[in-house]
Amino acid sequence: MADKHISKVVLAYSGGLDTSAIVPWLKENYGECEVVAFAADVGQERADLEGIEEKAVKAGASECHVVDLREPFLTEFVFPTLAAGMVYENRYLLGTSMARPIIARAQVEVARRVGADAVAHGCTGKGNDQVRFEHTFSALAPDLRVIAPWREWSFRSREELLNYVHEKGVPVAASHEKLWSRDGNLWHLSHEGGVLEDPWNAPPEDVWVLTTAPEAAPDSPEDVELRFEAGVPVKLNGERKGPVELVEKLNDIAARHGVGRLDMVESRVVGMKSRGCYETPGGTVILEALNAIEELVLDREMRRFRTEIALKHAHLVYEGRWFTPLREALHAAANVFAARFTGDVIVRLYKGRATARQRSADVSLYSEDFATFAADEVYNQKHAEGFIRLFSLPEQITALNDQARARKALAPKTVIAEPELRP
Repeated sequence: MADKHISKVVLAYSGGLDTSAIVPWLKENYGECEVVAFAADVGQERADLEGIEEKAVKAGASECHVVDLREPFLTEFVFPTLAAGMVYENRYLLGTSMARPIIARAQVEVARRVGADAVAHGCTGKGNDQVRFEHTFSALAPDLRVIAPWREWSFRSREELLNYVHEKGVPVAASHEKLWSRDGNLWHLSHEGGVLEDPWNAPPEDVWVLTTAPEAAPDSPEDVELRFEAGVPVKLNGERKGPVELVEKLNDIAARHGVGRLDMVESRVVGMKSRGCYETPGGTVILEALNAIEELVLDREMRRFRTEIALKHAHLVYEGRWFTPLREALHAAANVFAARFTGDVIVRLYKGRATARQRSADVSLYSEDFATFAADEVYNQKHAEGFIRLFSLPEQITALNDQARARKALAPKTVIAEPELRP
């Protein structure tokens, strides 16, 4: 399995079970190559990054680069994706899907900086993330060799991995009792594995980490006000905040009310179904608020077209095809819509739900003068008659044609008598 042509490899390192095992495994199976660990700070729990450099070196890495990606993660990936209306399979807010391209991009940058000739990741051969990482590598650094240990080594379960790292003396947080596979960032926290692999099992309460159980949430609702500029949230409760601070604060508020829990069975890129539990408290509130502004500023045809391209857009992001011309083209179209999304929304949080209650937009198509049921001076209701006649003209012509064919079918047929034959 060793490849003598590989001298230095940059590993996407999280400090979790999989990547903790990969460090010694790479050195054992790739001719004692130098392993450089790379850790991306995308807003996961601070405890996940605490002491990660020392941990990586103890596992056998020569060094560890920690790169803060929190703000570009939000501004370049999350906010544009949300403003484009992308939701995968009508439910998933793409938290992991958006994080992988920026992590892989930063990994390539580290590989260039340290002169590596290979990159490695800890994604399994069954999951989506291998596709997302490697699609980014192909788009940005096709010359780098990609090592995917889960597709090469003999381990077939996380239980076996756990035994391996214990043999190597590498400390990890996972245990045989709780083998949750978690992935967190500033936008969300995902949970897979363990009892969740049986969709009949309800998620145990200890699966959830960020959010309060809705039934245990405060009995009084709380309203939050968001201000958007061109689809980007810029103010929370009247205070202008940077993207990281705004999302962190909104996460705390919404999580307290049990907002943002999702338990779903999704369709993976590789073809199988998988079950995951997601916590996206702040993101759920922002999406609700953006939808409220969209209702005000987009006409019927624009909303319909935005929905159509958002579906394709969501699939591209879910599949890891971020660095593609098609994704760029769809984003360019989405930006035309997002340019109109400037306004204010008040969202009520209560027992796991986020509901927009008040909304205004700087350029709104809603006009009370036209929509009112009271007396008005701007709309002549008689004009609706001509509109309806023209709007329904294709159906009228179809019905008239059908009636004509029906009359023809029922009309008595003329019988022509045969002439008599005379002798």
